[in-house]
Amino acid sequence: MADADPTPTLPRSAPAEAPPATSRRRRLFGILAAVLGVAALAYFAWDFFIGSRRVSTDNAYVGAESATLAAETSGTVRAIKVMETQQVKAGDLLVVLDPADARIALDQAEANLASAERRVAGYYANDRALAAQVTARGAEIAAAEARVEAARADLAKAKIDLDRRQALAASGAVSGDELTSVRNRFAAATAALAGARADAAQARAGVGQAEGSQAINAALIRGRAGENPEVRAARAAVARARLDLARTEIRAPVSGIVSRKTVQIGQRVAAGTTLLTVVPVESAFVDANFKESQLGGVRIGQKATLTSDLYGGDVVYHGTVTGLSGGTGAAFALIPAQNASGNWIKVVQRLPVRITLDPKELRAHPLRIGLSMSAEIDIADAN
Repeated sequence: MADADPTPTLPRSAPAEAPPATSRRRRLFGILAAVLGVAALAYFAWDFFIGSRRVSTDNAYVGAESATLAAETSGTVRAIKVMETQQVKAGDLLVVLDPADARIALDQAEANLASAERRVAGYYANDRALAAQVTARGAEIAAAEARVEAARADLAKAKIDLDRRQALAASGAVSGDELTSVRNRFAAATAALAGARADAAQARAGVGQAEGSQAINAALIRGRAGENPEVRAARAAVARARLDLARTEIRAPVSGIVSRKTVQIGQRVAAGTTLLTVVPVESAFVDANFKESQLGGVRIGQKATLTSDLYGGDVVYHGTVTGLSGGTGAAFALIPAQNASGNWIKVVQRLPVRITLDPKELRAHPLRIGLSMSAEIDIADAN
């Protein structure tokens, strides 16, 4: 019998189980993968149903059609009724210029108007006088023509007497003195006829002159007295002077906030000098600068929601797209980009989109021009 192996034989053990930490790690990775998958699915679902129907930007700023007030007439600032940042209403008195010069100009213009009206009234009275002169000159013509006829008759009689005396003078029946007297009467009759004809010509010329003066005067009084050019020019001067006087009181054209006040009491201002600005905060709007790749579905009339950095996300404004700018900021830059040079870098451009805001919301939460906004436009109805 063979000898038994003195080395003890150990019993075989069962396979070792996986450590608990490895199993837990696998479960965590599985959960993470499931969470990421759900998140990706949720993102794609949100992008398809919601995100693709909206465009947003935080490159947006508040604006308003501010009213810059300038002096419309020259003068010295007499009073300032408002302060910087003061709320004013349309029609409120803001600045008063010294009205003394304007009042003097108005008085002078009114005096010139009265003078013009009297002068035109004189034209009408002169027309009646000139008509009487024309009638008188006509009577003078008739009288002159009557004298011409009388002189012609006297000349004819004198010629007959002269011819008769000359025929008898050859037989000695007429003395030399009588013949001389008859000749003198003939010469006097001839001169009298020439004088009568000259008087008649002068009377006709007087009628022509009177008729010419009447025609000139008729041109001056053509139409109604109130439509006479001299009167109308004088009235226009009065209206201008009255307007200059009214412009010494500068009033707010719109309701808003006084800003950029540069005028001071006692300052001498010329027409066109900027005095202050009124910002109509209750009619503010937002210019949102969207990327060109976002504008494909933006249309006028679409609704928008906006938040401001001033109030944060707790205050949401609702607006409407009312317009898109005619060009990008680069197109209207003082030195536009020379993209045709060949040496250029493509930059995504932005186009301003005008969004009007709800006035009620603006009254509840006022904004100021230049404040930053975030805008989101619903483009679901882009087609």
